[in-house]
Amino acid sequence: MGGSRVQVNKAHKSRFSSKSSRNLHKTSVKDRLAIAKAERNVGKGARAARIQRSKMIRDQKRAAVLKEKRELSGSRSPPRVIVLFALCASVDLESVADDLLSLLSKDTCAVLPGTVASSEYKTRITVLKAPHGDLLSCMEMAKVADLMVFVASAKSLCEETHSNYVDSFGNQCLSVFRSLGLPSTAVFIRDLPSDLKQRNELKKTCTSSLASEFPEDCKFYPADTKDELHKFLWLFKEQRLKVPHWRTQRSYLLAQKVGAVYEGNSEKCTVLLTGYLRSRNLSVNQLVHVSGAGDFQLSKIELLKDPCPLNSRKNQDLMDADEMNDTEVIGSLVPDPLNHEALVVENIPDPLAGEQTWPTEAEIAKADEDQKKKKIKKRSLPRGTSEYQAAWIVDDSDESDSDDENDDGMVLDDGEDGFPVQEANKYSEFDGDDISLRLGDSEEETDNDSVMMEVDNLTREKIQDELKELKEAHAADEEFPDEVDTPLDVPARKRFAKYRGLKSFRTSSWDPKESLPQDYAKIFEFDNFKRTQKHVLAKALELDQENCEHCIPVGSYARLQIKDVPSAVASKLCLLSKRMPVTTCGLLKHESKVSVLHFSVKKHETYDAPIKSKEELIFHVGFRQFVGRPVFSSEFINTDKNKMERFLHAGRFSVASIYAPISFPPLPSIILKISGENAAPVVAAVGSLKTVDPDRIILKRVILTGYPQRVSKRKASVRHMFYNPEDVKWFKPVELYTKRGLRGRIKEPVGTHGTMKCLLNGVLEQRDTVCMNLFKRAYPKWPTHYFPLSE
Repeated sequence: MGGSRVQVNKAHKSRFSSKSSRNLHKTSVKDRLAIAKAERNVGKGARAARIQRSKMIRDQKRAAVLKEKRELSGSRSPPRVIVLFALCASVDLESVADDLLSLLSKDTCAVLPGTVASSEYKTRITVLKAPHGDLLSCMEMAKVADLMVFVASAKSLCEETHSNYVDSFGNQCLSVFRSLGLPSTAVFIRDLPSDLKQRNELKKTCTSSLASEFPEDCKFYPADTKDELHKFLWLFKEQRLKVPHWRTQRSYLLAQKVGAVYEGNSEKCTVLLTGYLRSRNLSVNQLVHVSGAGDFQLSKIELLKDPCPLNSRKNQDLMDADEMNDTEVIGSLVPDPLNHEALVVENIPDPLAGEQTWPTEAEIAKADEDQKKKKIKKRSLPRGTSEYQAAWIVDDSDESDSDDENDDGMVLDDGEDGFPVQEANKYSEFDGDDISLRLGDSEEETDNDSVMMEVDNLTREKIQDELKELKEAHAADEEFPDEVDTPLDVPARKRFAKYRGLKSFRTSSWDPKESLPQDYAKIFEFDNFKRTQKHVLAKALELDQENCEHCIPVGSYARLQIKDVPSAVASKLCLLSKRMPVTTCGLLKHESKVSVLHFSVKKHETYDAPIKSKEELIFHVGFRQFVGRPVFSSEFINTDKNKMERFLHAGRFSVASIYAPISFPPLPSIILKISGENAAPVVAAVGSLKTVDPDRIILKRVILTGYPQRVSKRKASVRHMFYNPEDVKWFKPVELYTKRGLRGRIKEPVGTHGTMKCLLNGVLEQRDTVCMNLFKRAYPKWPTHYFPLSE
């Protein structure tokens, strides 16, 4: 090769090269300096803003944590509620509660039962013991618990369950607590051996066995000695507790004292509930719900001196404290007559609201025109016939028209697309709009009509025996949950007069305001429920943040005077308070009014008995309790109609609809059922509140079935669906389907025993079953009383 040459490469672009920098030579020096300075300042300002914003967020979080700690350890916060629950009947809760209270009350005296203010731990605690075997008491305690302490015994052996430490009642309560929403939890392990090695091994075994039953952040503590309980209390006073979200939406009061003031022989009285207010501020103008008793108005709120102050210097002699706390009233609030919320439960219907008004002149004129158009009809009349004589002549076409009207008397709702589509039980989808019917009336497929029209002269006994044999034979093949037998003594057009046929369950229209029952005149409805809920919750938050004169703050020790309580309910409430806590919660706006509530529920795994629609059940919804007679339904997507279920089936969710006072979701629901008069209620189902909507359409379906008698290609004579030819003509517009997926229609009645000739889109097998779906709208049943204690 030739001589050495020096390689010359193209100069590389600068590191931060951009279009603007490449075109920098096109700008002047002065502009270049101005642009660079501006960009430098923008970068510095954005970074400083980011740093300032992150610092502000950190300060806000730190301040919130400090505020929460001060409130928990301060005198303004209510005492923390610790609920002790025994996982097995052999666990001794009395010793655990006594050890806790003795540790907390070293230097103080307990004025209220179960409530102690400890200056050593700088906290106030209320200890409640859940009675083993009493489901209602355990539920009410779990609703107000700040900390659930589950006590297990290392020596317990429960043979009826898969766990060695939890018995059947403990398992049932655990599932109910999960449905309500568990607060912060802890597990005490008792009866551990004294040997250190055996102690640690047994503790590990117990922890691994119970870990799957509780949340991941649940901690296990040995609790045999006071030193171990002392360690737990030191950790507990610094612990940040969590509560279910639904408890933060409403104020509530756990009554420490329950009393009643009777006024002579009146049927009404005033109930006095004394305790600490929790969660949110309470207004004297609000309505309150007393658990199990109902919704009431407040006549007065008295602020009392705190009987358990946290500061030890305020502790006085026990006798002096009792005398002062029973009589000393710091302040009182009286409701404002202008702002006091009225207790409205049912709407008062106007009986004349649905009356027809007198028709206007335009309507009368239009009716006359329509009548004239009906009269103008071309008919062949003999010559010389006058108008008067023609009016008396009956035309053959008029008779045929009237016959057709009688034949097609069954109501049939068309689909939106107008195609003849029919919903078919389990064997076809609801949206079968693409299925076309190949129904031929050609003469090629006709057969000997005399054979098709053969009808045996059957008696009623023969019909019933034959039908019973057919039912038993088909029941082994497949079960029809909605199948209904057509009565022999009542015409089907009268028995099923309220039912109608639907061409498509998904697309056929159904007016939610059509033919409503009389009970719907007593309920309330929202134009937009979600918007109303958002507005009501925003107003409640404003009330909680503002320091209003008509509100008492959280942590106040107050006495609520609840007026116009029935005397019988008050006496039951006083007896009930001796074995379980009585809770009062403040109601949001509109929550006393009755509407149609829908719950998403699932049958509880421990309940085996059937739950029928419209049976009386007790609904625990948050702090409130209702009595309802629900109608169950399954929910479908892409349609505004839902199919009613006659029973609540196990293993799947259904929607339970009841008449009850309005509540704003989210709220958990526990459904109880009382099997006998003196029997204790048992858990039947669990779930949550879904929505409030009176316009939700629930359709009850009945399936009328018939069986082939003669089959010829796509024609068949079907019997046992109806028992007279008038019923066949009445239900002629409703489409038929078979168990094996064929579609068809009624062509004409055959004979006098209800046999009918049907035309199908395929060859019908002799073993197949011909079905017809009929629907009517179903509603819940109005309860005899709204609340459990008001019966």
